[in-house]
Amino acid sequence: MARLRITEIFHSLQGETSAMGRPATFVRLTGCPLRCQYCDSAYAFHGGEWMELEEILARVEERTDQLVVVTGGEPLAQAGVHDLLQSLCNANREVYLETSGALSVRDVDPRVVKILDIKTPGSGESEKNHWQNLQYLSARDQVKFVLCDRKDYEWARDVVREHPLPVAEWLFSPSYGELDLRELAEWILADQLPVRLQVQLHKWIWGDIPGH
Repeated sequence: MARLRITEIFHSLQGETSAMGRPATFVRLTGCPLRCQYCDSAYAFHGGEWMELEEILARVEERTDQLVVVTGGEPLAQAGVHDLLQSLCNANREVYLETSGALSVRDVDPRVVKILDIKTPGSGESEKNHWQNLQYLSARDQVKFVLCDRKDYEWARDVVREHPLPVAEWLFSPSYGELDLRELAEWILADQLPVRLQVQLHKWIWGDIPGH
């Protein structure tokens, strides 16, 4: 039976993606191979608690949320995450996987909505992008860019234009406190990009409080 190291399991609103604002149960796994300069979950790099799969599922079952978000850290850094994702889908939950894009999503259960975070130069980790992941995305999945400045925006704009994928959403998100929201909106409109501008709703509500 799978065991996973878990930082926290909590109830909150989904702060990003097309599900923004929806109540959800979050399962945050411990550990990440990346060190993005704007990371807001560095507390999940270490520590955590080893939990059996059935215990995790029981904790999720305590909540009535249809939406379950498996996040990190980097969830795919733990092999047991695939058993977790499959089990959540089998329980008829709507499952989102938030992944850094540095590890392969090839074997992720096709019922899972993959939120692939492509790292821009401003993250300090763009060389870690696993570009082969783009071929494993479906019309249900979403691609996110966290943007720190104009250079990041132009870089992400070029990726969108060069990779016409069948994804549900291209998400452009300003790094919290680093990029003016109005500026980003005007750049998107000027370039007529087929993207969704999003903010980190949970940050606007709770700031940097962990567990939100």
